[in-house]
Amino acid sequence: MRYLLVNKPYEVLPQFTDEAGRATLKQLVQVPDVYPVGRLDYDSEGLMLLTDDKQLQFRLSEPRYKVPKTYWVQVEGEPTEEALEQLRRGVQIKDGFTAPAEVELLPEPPAGLWERSKPVRFRANIPTSWLALTISEGMNRQVRKMTAAVGFPTLRLVRAGIASLGLRGLPPGKWRELTAAEVQELKSLTAAALPGETAPARKKPTVKYDPNYEQKVAAEKAARARRAAEKAASGRGPKGGGRSGGRSASAAGSARSGGPGSGAPRGPKPAGSTGTPRSGGKPTGTGRPTAPGRSSAPTSRSPRRGK
Repeated sequence: MRYLLVNKPYEVLPQFTDEAGRATLKQLVQVPDVYPVGRLDYDSEGLMLLTDDKQLQFRLSEPRYKVPKTYWVQVEGEPTEEALEQLRRGVQIKDGFTAPAEVELLPEPPAGLWERSKPVRFRANIPTSWLALTISEGMNRQVRKMTAAVGFPTLRLVRAGIASLGLRGLPPGKWRELTAAEVQELKSLTAAALPGETAPARKKPTVKYDPNYEQKVAAEKAARARRAAEKAASGRGPKGGGRSGGRSASAAGSARSGGPGSGAPRGPKPAGSTGTPRSGGKPTGTGRPTAPGRSSAPTSRSPRRGK
């Protein structure tokens, strides 16, 4: 089994492939068949664990094991004590209500912090502050959403610790093997299996983290709307003219001579008239005599409607 700790730099994808040609973990770690434990966003930095131990990977990624992760967070403004207490109690974000976090306002930037490859963009008239924030959940972009919810947006995010593991002089872009004692400590955090837990066997790599997922979804919706508009404009929409599969009234009428669709309604036949026999067929009249006391004059009836 391999257990690696890597310091992921800014703007490196937390995966090993990318169709757009952006930097990935492959440029940093040339060890086969290891996979990330959790993820760290493209625009975030710091510690990531890589391993081929499927059970440990599953358990460290499972929020119910409550494995703590510590972040150094540079925020815009100077957080008030009230804002810090909100973070300690938990805050409402789009993904739900967060669990209480451990948070500390740092008097100065963390010691040993490196310069980012792209400087942080901030407003000169607004100061910035650093927080040390520890959570045990893994909601999407959770730390950024938490600080924004209390009014202090995140400018820079560095993961500084996973459980007892820390940076300890590991430069950005470098990695090292975990010691046997460090591996054993991680396993002890997740030694007890949770009720109903089944660690899936890995047959394929986990779903790749895609920072452009929302843009792709919007583009696909726009493409579907465009295709629907083109189809409507070309006249390939659903057929009209009454019931599905039936003929229109005019088409049905024109198919029969003298029918409702021919334009001239049929006239009534006198009662008792035998009509003119058809060739080889029955008389067209009814052949019934007029009932006593009734007029033999033709009865005016409205023409029948076509079906």
